[in-house]
Amino acid sequence: MWILHFILLGKPKKHPYPTNQCSFQLFEKMSAAATSLTVGYIGLGLMGKSIARNILKAGFPLFVFNRSRPAMDELAAEGAKLGSSPADVAQQVDVLFTNLPDSPDVLEVLFGRNGAASTLRQGSVFVDNSTIKPSAAQEIYRRLGEQRVSALDAPVSGGDIGARNGTLSIMVGGDADALERVRPVLMAMGKSVTHVGPGGAGQVAKAANQIMVAAQMVAMGELLVFSQKCGVDPERVVNAIKGGAAQCWTLDVKPQRLFAGNREPGFKACMQSKDLGIVMETAREFGAPLPMTAVNAQLFSSMCQTGQGNKDNSAVLGVLEQLSGTHVGPAPTTTPSA
Repeated sequence: MWILHFILLGKPKKHPYPTNQCSFQLFEKMSAAATSLTVGYIGLGLMGKSIARNILKAGFPLFVFNRSRPAMDELAAEGAKLGSSPADVAQQVDVLFTNLPDSPDVLEVLFGRNGAASTLRQGSVFVDNSTIKPSAAQEIYRRLGEQRVSALDAPVSGGDIGARNGTLSIMVGGDADALERVRPVLMAMGKSVTHVGPGGAGQVAKAANQIMVAAQMVAMGELLVFSQKCGVDPERVVNAIKGGAAQCWTLDVKPQRLFAGNREPGFKACMQSKDLGIVMETAREFGAPLPMTAVNAQLFSSMCQTGQGNKDNSAVLGVLEQLSGTHVGPAPTTTPSA
């Protein structure tokens, strides 16, 4: 009879949650152990504030610090506790996160005056969500390791939308044991967590990610300008090609914003330019030829030099518009002269 049942109905499904009292009590204990981690988050910018909010929503006790006060006060109103300095936050937490603009900022917050490294407890874990040089991540891994503090470089991808929705992709470098300790916190902010390799490997993966992101943004800008110059509606072209081999996240998300005249940032062009600088410097260090990325880096650099660095990285379209003498989307508004 059991064999007949198996043939007709298939293998019995496992329940996703505990089905007896003993298992349920163990499940509760594991959940409680995870959320008993006290977390610190330093750097509450466009991405960091949303990430910190999701950690708080997941039930983790949270301490925060930021150079400007408004973001701290906003999270304090939602239940976060405020630190007075990086060192003050670090001494109160089991896991410390940073999300800062560049390598020097992370090194300063850790090892500068009132730096977090001075008070991090032995056995604690430091996690950096910033995008920095792989060599800087390796330095942090080494220096904190000398204090018996585990360090993970864990840059993220998914933009401000992914940060708000808790759907970021997180690429991690560092020790596997440390990653497993903090995985419950990472899953509060992202949909996927990938252990790439040892310290610095997460930043290599993020640099590779930015090579692809820049290529997509520039290629999209080129196809929009190309269509416009040929006298064909760029919006119809996008609708025609995004169901085929050209389909990608960029074509799914960005064109409608551009067609509506919206070039406000999800991810700022100046940060894209900074990331490509990291890519090119690391490529030179290891002798990796990146001819197309070198061109793309120049296009994003020109955005920063012409006052467009605070626009979305998809607004690299504007550089191509200037080169071609055309414009995609609503005509830009101009201020009448006096």
